[in-house]
Order: sequence, then C-alpha cells, then structure tokens
Amino acid sequence: MTSPKQALAHPASSAEAAPGSQPGAARGAHGRGTPPEGPSPWRSKLYRWDMKASPYVFIAPFFVIFGAFSLIPLLYTAWYSLHNVQLSSLDTQTWAGLDNYKNLLSSDFFWNALKNTFTIGVISTVPQLLAAIGLAHLLNYKLRGSTVWRVVMLTPYATSVAAATLVFTLLYSWDGGMINWLLDFVGIDPINWRESDWGSQFAVSSIVIWRWTGYNALIYLAAMQAIPTDLYESAAIDGANRWQQFLHVTIPQLRPTILFTVVVSTIGATQLFGEPLLFGGVSGSKGGSEHQYQTLGLYMYDQGWIIGNLGKASAIAWSMFLILLIIAAINLLVTRRLRKSQ
Repeated sequence: MTSPKQALAHPASSAEAAPGSQPGAARGAHGRGTPPEGPSPWRSKLYRWDMKASPYVFIAPFFVIFGAFSLIPLLYTAWYSLHNVQLSSLDTQTWAGLDNYKNLLSSDFFWNALKNTFTIGVISTVPQLLAAIGLAHLLNYKLRGSTVWRVVMLTPYATSVAAATLVFTLLYSWDGGMINWLLDFVGIDPINWRESDWGSQFAVSSIVIWRWTGYNALIYLAAMQAIPTDLYESAAIDGANRWQQFLHVTIPQLRPTILFTVVVSTIGATQLFGEPLLFGGVSGSKGGSEHQYQTLGLYMYDQGWIIGNLGKASAIAWSMFLILLIIAAINLLVTRRLRKSQ
C-alpha cells in the first residue's frame, strides 16, 4: 500500500496509466520514448536553396541593369566599329575590319580632338585640384558654420551642366560679357572667347573648374580629417609651423587621395562633352568654327549623330576606352610604387 503522499511524489508509469490509454502515451506526452519527427525533406531543400541562392538574387538587379545598359551596348559598339554603318540605314552593314581605326589614325580631326582633350584636361585638372586642396585645408580648421561652407562647396556640383554653361556663356560673351568688361576696365583688349584657340579652351576649362572644385575639396577634407593628430603634434614639437606641417605631414598623407582624384579627373576630362557642346552654341558639335575646342566626345557625337557615320563614331568610342585603360594601367603602376616606397 502506498500513502497518498507517495502517490503524488511518483507519477504513474506507463504500466500504471489510466485504463484504455496506449502504453507509450505517457512517455510521448513528456517528450520521451521515440524522437519527434524532423522537418520534411522539401522544407530542408527549400532552406538550403534559400541560403545558397538568396545572395545571387539580391545582387542580380545590378548585373541585369549593367548587362542591358552597359555591357550589351559596349559589345554592340565594338561590332559597329568593325563595319561601315550609316545612321540612315542601320540594316545595311558591310564588313570593314580595322578600316575605321586606320581612318582615325590618318585623320587630322582625330588628332586635333585628342590634342584639345589633353590641353583642356590639363588646364582644368591642375588648377582644380590645387584649389580643392587649398579649400579643404581651410575647411579643416575649426570654423563657424563649417556645415554651411561644406554645403556651399557642393552647390556648383549640384548645378546642372546646362545652367552652369549658360551662365558662363553670358560671362564670356564678346559684346557685353562681364569678363571682357573687366579686361577693358584694366586696359586689356576684349577677347573673342569662342573663336580664339586658347581663349575658348580656357573658357571651357573654367566651367569644369567651377563645377568640380568643391566636390574634390570635400574628398580631400575627408582624407585630411582621417590623418592622426599625433603627427601634427609631433611636427609642432619639432618646431614646424603650419605651412611646414601642410607640406611635410598633410601632403604625404594625401598621396593616395590625390592620385585617386587625378585619375578620376583625367577620366572625366577624356569624356568631356556637355560643357563644350553647350558653350559653342550652333557650332558646338564642331568645337567652334575651326574645331579649336572640339574634344573626343564632341568628335564622336559629330561623326555619329551629325554626319551619321556610326561605324567611325564607334571606333572613336573604343579609342577613348583604350585611352582610359592606359590611364588605369598607369594608375596601377604608380600606386604600386607608392606602396613600395612607404
């Protein structure tokens, strides 16, 4: 005989289960006995498929858009560059091989556009980056309203190319422009900015400088703020003034950033199109009456959409692409040498 306390302390076993219940019912109720059934096979397969395929699904939109709007047009342009194709008859294509590229190498207009692209790129890039470093150095100090000044730096970049070029076209106008008015005020004869060689290239370069200086200044500012303050403190202890700190601490630490901005600015100068097109007005696609500021981008546009020779325009596009590859290779070599020197 068991007492009521013992009956409460020891629950009934399966053999002592209530009449009519199955022998393993009590064990099953407490999670003992046979193990519970696992997930079904199709759920396991779905889980494994989800773990493997989800990353590819997330990045697929980029590759789809890149393939549709970049890769396929790039390959199609390469195919066009090897054919004689006219804009008026796209269905009629004849094999030309490398004739379009040979014609470019023997064309004075191509070499003139390449020279103009180089000169405008130098005139616009060097002052732009020097001014950007100076502005970034000033903004790196603790100034009142620093956020406001940074927004002001980005304002030209946020301005559309058409609006900026329209304003500069009025400034450089032959009759009534403010630039010629200032030159006349100091005793210098007015300049026909659209017709002169260096004048037109300087005018186009000034638009590029105005639009991109603030953008590069913020890039330099971010790099300057990442420089450890210990370096400046050590230089100050050694007796270096602020100018010496800038030359011997700031500039060496900015070498990778300077190299990056030089490469990006060079790529932008190679693809320069909107500023000279809008600055030239009616003769914008020609780069002036004497092609004095026609860049490679304008030359490609003129051949493809004005003259209608899509085969030659495609060859120009691929020539620009090869130039950019050369720039990237030079960038890689310089970067490796800088890393070795450090």
